[in-house]
Amino acid sequence: MAIKVIIEKNIPFIKGVLDNMAQVSYLSAGEITADEMRDAAALITRTRTQCDEHLLDNSRCRFIATATIGTDHIDLDYCHHHGITVANAPGCNAPAVAQYVFAAIARQRQLRHDLRPLDTLTLGIVGVGHVGSIVERWARQLGMNVLRCDPPRAEAEQSSEFVSHRDIARQSDIITFHTPLTTGGPHPTFHLCDSDFLALTQRRPLIINSARGPLTDTEALIEALDNGTISDVVIDCWENEPAISSELLKRAVIATPHIAGYSREGKIRATTMAVNAFCQHFGLPRLALSETVPEGAAEIVTLEAIAESYNPDIDTQMLKTSVETFETLRNNYNLRNEVK
Repeated sequence: MAIKVIIEKNIPFIKGVLDNMAQVSYLSAGEITADEMRDAAALITRTRTQCDEHLLDNSRCRFIATATIGTDHIDLDYCHHHGITVANAPGCNAPAVAQYVFAAIARQRQLRHDLRPLDTLTLGIVGVGHVGSIVERWARQLGMNVLRCDPPRAEAEQSSEFVSHRDIARQSDIITFHTPLTTGGPHPTFHLCDSDFLALTQRRPLIINSARGPLTDTEALIEALDNGTISDVVIDCWENEPAISSELLKRAVIATPHIAGYSREGKIRATTMAVNAFCQHFGLPRLALSETVPEGAAEIVTLEAIAESYNPDIDTQMLKTSVETFETLRNNYNLRNEVK
């Protein structure tokens, strides 16, 4: 009997890939319900599907792949205790998110007529994993001073080369967040950028969130913008998506519908990783998509090349003009190419 798998239909490049070896149903995120999952052995999805007891209880599902880096939409404890293997796609869109960060920096500098040389600016990176490491490497190439904050890495590596959140707040001209979303453990990241953090800032930094919406406290950002504590915000990931704050939307210099990682190359990597995790789990031959892409990010970049490869103005204008189309804009995004 063929393996029954449900695939979220908006995953790019996946249509038809598994059809010859599984019984595939392509559904929108809203159509993936407990009833649909009842006799499905596997699910391949993205962040809009909440994979928890409500969806999975009494189902035959034993494998979930998410074609994303993050897993905060998946109840990992529930899956562990019910024998459901979970696979994600770490690093798949890291080059695209790094591209977005520096394109946003370049555009914000143009809009604010900021003529300060890059080598006079300090970039604070909170979370130095797949994305943060590329951001760090490119920033150093561009001559920027870099501060890194990553308590889990600092502890694991017993390294003194990382700084505290306080140091990031006090010393940075630009602060960019690249952590997963966690609410427990020794280093929770929920509202990592809150009113207390923002009150410590001394250089009116630009705040960038292209990681997870709840890392930044929406009301705290609005208040900090209103009182001049920070200069600008660039928001790609929002609290309460898709019902995002209209007030923060108005104030953001760059505002996009959670598409920072939406490069063509990144989507191919993510789909390839999800499909091959599925094949490995069920003992099927590995599959190759019709085209391949570079595994990692460009080795050498310039700010001009990044700005030429992506300008966030159109995406910002479209979201600000029609906030209620957040999901439509995201699901129908015209995938861009990464900087070469």
